[in-house]
Amino acid sequence: MEHRIVGPGPYRATKLWNETVELFRTRMPLRKHRCRFKTYEHCFTAAEAVDWLHELLRNSQNFGPEVTRKQTVQLLKKFLKNHVIEDIKGKWGQEDFEDNRHLYRFPPSSPLKPYPKKPLYQRDVIKFPEWNDPPPGTSQENIPVRPIVMNSEMWFKRHSIAIGEVPACRLVYRRQLTEANVEEIWKSTTLSHLQKILGLDSLEEVLNVKLVNSKFIIHNVYSVSKQGVVILDDKSKELPHWVLSAMKCLANWPNCSDWKQPMYLGFEKDVFKTIADYYGHLKEPLLTFHLFDAFVSVLGLLQKEKMAIEAFQICCLLLPPENRRKLQLLMRMMARICLNKEMPPLCDGFGTRTLMVQTFSRCILCSKDEVDLDELLAARLVTFLMDNYQEILKVPLALQTSIEERVAHLRRVQIKYPGADMDVTLSAPSFCRQISPEEFEYQRAYGSQEPLAALLEEVIADAKLSNKEKKKKLKQFQKSYPEVYQERFPTPESEALLFPEKPKPKPQLFMWALRKPFQPFQRTRSFRM
Repeated sequence: MEHRIVGPGPYRATKLWNETVELFRTRMPLRKHRCRFKTYEHCFTAAEAVDWLHELLRNSQNFGPEVTRKQTVQLLKKFLKNHVIEDIKGKWGQEDFEDNRHLYRFPPSSPLKPYPKKPLYQRDVIKFPEWNDPPPGTSQENIPVRPIVMNSEMWFKRHSIAIGEVPACRLVYRRQLTEANVEEIWKSTTLSHLQKILGLDSLEEVLNVKLVNSKFIIHNVYSVSKQGVVILDDKSKELPHWVLSAMKCLANWPNCSDWKQPMYLGFEKDVFKTIADYYGHLKEPLLTFHLFDAFVSVLGLLQKEKMAIEAFQICCLLLPPENRRKLQLLMRMMARICLNKEMPPLCDGFGTRTLMVQTFSRCILCSKDEVDLDELLAARLVTFLMDNYQEILKVPLALQTSIEERVAHLRRVQIKYPGADMDVTLSAPSFCRQISPEEFEYQRAYGSQEPLAALLEEVIADAKLSNKEKKKKLKQFQKSYPEVYQERFPTPESEALLFPEKPKPKPQLFMWALRKPFQPFQRTRSFRM
């Protein structure tokens, strides 16, 4: 008798409903019962159904042990209304379910909830365009390509970048960042972060992206007090003064003897009832109807507490500022009341924590569709919110920092090629047009020949270079671009014409050179006989 864990994702509430209905129909014990001198087979009493289903929900990790018997009765009322069960005479729909000995049975077929068909929203989160993209509605085919005329020095620097001698950069000419651009960055980045945490391919089945207001996100991040509570620009949307005073009274209930105590017994109960009546008559829950599926999806992450807190932080940023402020004040009051041991009991028969969850869960989260597990899911969410409200209702600093850094990056000046000696400012970015494969091959083969040939001619004609330096550069050029060099100097004779040999000077004649070479003196002796 265990629920399988339903993780985050689209239609989580519907999946939990169908899962609970199937478990209840297949595993609820059925037996023979006798009522008014008549025996009925394969049925159960209302009290037996409450006992069994209550135990199932308490042991489920999708709902938790804080599910009350009253909430179980409310769920069985929805089962009866939607013909999941019927009374022993086959009646259902209008009849009321009570925790008693009345007999019920399962109908022959079980109508499981079909998955709702929502309109197809934009599948991916809106991505902010790159600054080097053309403006909307501009065809790249009709944009003329600006020709670039380069001298030999510029070509040399570009070539050094190409072969890796200098780290390569690209020129980025940015448009002015408008307020609408900044708002779109906040919206797209926030939704992308939420989508990543939930592990979804798209948010379209969990959230209508078109209903997300980027101004709400920015206001909830920056317009806050020192205590982290949202400050409203429109004071007419504030809590009524008498409600705010009542909430402060219970949040700061006097636990010191010198504080003035109430004048009559049960004063705190009347104050609490005043607050509960105001929140109970709100036209829409604080977490809004259109964010219901998003918050329910986050409930699937409660086993991973840090991820759940981060996801709840982002979802709460999507709220209208007045809703976020009311939620912050309410959760702070609820947490303080639960932690205040001096607070007298606010209700007979209920603990303070259980009372808080049951009283305010429906005004915090509920769906438009009555055929749902919204009461159980709301109780689960409010319990987690109450335990972690300080972290959840805090601005996520990591998200804020990443967006601010991105906006600052987009507002920086243009990037230039390293070592460039010309400060060129273009009025508009240049775009390339697509060419055919044949044209590409032709340009690849011959497009670089002309600039290289021009560079070679400049080296040849440079009178400032000595013959030794010029020969050295030509040797390097020949090694790097042998084809271009071969075309300019097809024969050794053409290369020799560039450096003609100088006539060798005749050796100087000296007087001693005309004489005969020195011969050693030979001494002869004559012997006279």
